[in-house]
Amino acid sequence: MTARPKRLTDPASVADAIIGTVDKNVVLAAPLGLGKANHIVNALYDQACDDRSISLQIYTALTLEKHRPRAELARRFADPLIERLFGGYPDLRYVGALRGGSLPPNIRVYEFFFLAGSWLDVPRAQQSYISANYSHATNVLLGHGVNVVAQLVAPSDNDAMRGHYSLSCNPDLTLELLDARRSGRIDCVLAGQVNNELPFMGSDAAVPEAEFDFILESADCQFPLFAPPKEPVLRPDAAIGLHVARMVRDGGTLQIGIGSIGDAVAQALILRHRQLAAFRTIVGQLVKGEAPAVACEDGPFQTGLYGASEMLVDGFLHLIRAGILKREVDGALIHAAFFIDHKGFYRALREMPVAERDRIRMTAVSYVNELYRDEDVKRRARVDARFVNNAMMATLLGAVISDGLQDGRVVSGVGGQYNFVSQAFALDGARSIITVNATRSAAGGTTVSNIVWSYGHATIPRHLRDIVVTEYGVADLRGLSDAETIAAMLAVTDSRFQDELLRRAKDAGKIAANYEIPAAHRENYPERIARVLGPAEDTAILKMFPFGTDFTPTEQRLLPALTKLKYASASRRQMARLALCGHIAGPPDEATTECLERMGLRHPTGLKERLYRAILHAALDETRKSFGVRPVPPGPG
Repeated sequence: MTARPKRLTDPASVADAIIGTVDKNVVLAAPLGLGKANHIVNALYDQACDDRSISLQIYTALTLEKHRPRAELARRFADPLIERLFGGYPDLRYVGALRGGSLPPNIRVYEFFFLAGSWLDVPRAQQSYISANYSHATNVLLGHGVNVVAQLVAPSDNDAMRGHYSLSCNPDLTLELLDARRSGRIDCVLAGQVNNELPFMGSDAAVPEAEFDFILESADCQFPLFAPPKEPVLRPDAAIGLHVARMVRDGGTLQIGIGSIGDAVAQALILRHRQLAAFRTIVGQLVKGEAPAVACEDGPFQTGLYGASEMLVDGFLHLIRAGILKREVDGALIHAAFFIDHKGFYRALREMPVAERDRIRMTAVSYVNELYRDEDVKRRARVDARFVNNAMMATLLGAVISDGLQDGRVVSGVGGQYNFVSQAFALDGARSIITVNATRSAAGGTTVSNIVWSYGHATIPRHLRDIVVTEYGVADLRGLSDAETIAAMLAVTDSRFQDELLRRAKDAGKIAANYEIPAAHRENYPERIARVLGPAEDTAILKMFPFGTDFTPTEQRLLPALTKLKYASASRRQMARLALCGHIAGPPDEATTECLERMGLRHPTGLKERLYRAILHAALDETRKSFGVRPVPPGPG
């Protein structure tokens, strides 16, 4: 094309133009997460459904969808929330076809990262998963001959950037694909869909409009950004955040991810910076008999931190406001490759003064996740790096399980976790910190250990073991022998599972037959964490939602009760017990009544609704103090 971009107002017209350009063979790259141009993707999908001579291959990651649970109580909770938070967000039509097994044979969907747990029981999605490090995804796309990129873009909001669109939330792979197009390694069409809610991020993410072949811009194609509500920071998460915060060096580099652990780390860093005495008191009570090899950092942040994180999360904005993330590297406080977060996060970026927003640099994933290209510059910038990533499980020998199950099914994907672990070994003074909740609830309400003897799948192999953190402490594994590693991991394992795990290690001959776990680590129980953190929760030093929430106070009270019911539902005995307890319980108090009203069960009709009311009433009574904190008002937006 000679004149770019061609501006269109109808998604079907964009699809027609794309298909005409690539001659009915569409190999589409749709960005990870938030940046998908939903209307363009749906229009291409519709055309391929109507005309089976069109071949449509979609390569993407983190397909976002509104979670609609099957269980009735969960649906009663979720449906109003979905309408409030996601009303107007256009569903991607290939999702329903994949789930229903009705995807036409001329359409294939490949992903290299799943929304966690969403596709475990969908065989076609599992079969089409591509295992790749995030930083290698561009090479995967090039290898498959991608010829179309369709991306959500932000219009310019300042005079200096007139004539540009911003890749905003997803410059990650698109910048690399554009480089490949300029160098002749690929011939592809770039289509942008303008979304006015998307923040305009400058620097590398700002692309001249002439780079685009097609631009879709129409009031009919505007939609609210996908904005998942914040997860509550529970006591184990808060404890993990405090342990991590004492290993972050002033003047260093930080990477964290989305979710409760990321929020817990940011909250703990702010506590350390602003309320040092309280931080020291809580940490002093949490730490039990820890090996002196674990470095303990203390004091407020004078030089401050620099961020190098594949994901820009809300916690980083709060660290900037707190005066912690303030060490600039070439004018940037943080380099990141993509973002997705809650509504307030998007609004904060949109409303941020341009000069301040320009210090948040969205760029290619290879720049953040790897050291190659500008390696000397990166090494000078990423001093004393702490790369913090969450995992599902870890073995006593230090292997980490983050993305899949031992039967081969994929829960999420490796993403950039391996990238940051390998960086930690390549950079002087850097450490990889893997966070793992020591236990989890399983079907029937039973508790199982996330520290296991062995597992048939590993995301991070044991030869890259570094630091593992649970709510019970820090296991510094770098350079340790296998026996020393086992001992360190047992010290951060829930004490209900220590004896059996130790027996497994002894049976394998991997630790001395006479080894005994020190007494200081024999008190690893949730009750100890509750005793330490309870006072900080009562005084709001630690919060369940440290950075606000979209959940109402009533919904916050319902969350732990519904979680309890989720796991209890696999046991008839547990459900029968709850039903009986709820039936004989006295009249509900005001808070419980509000919860029953929210769930449409204040005035039940019929036997089924009376049963639901009883078990919910019982679950609310039993989880009244599960979070250990008072509900907080929902955040704006």
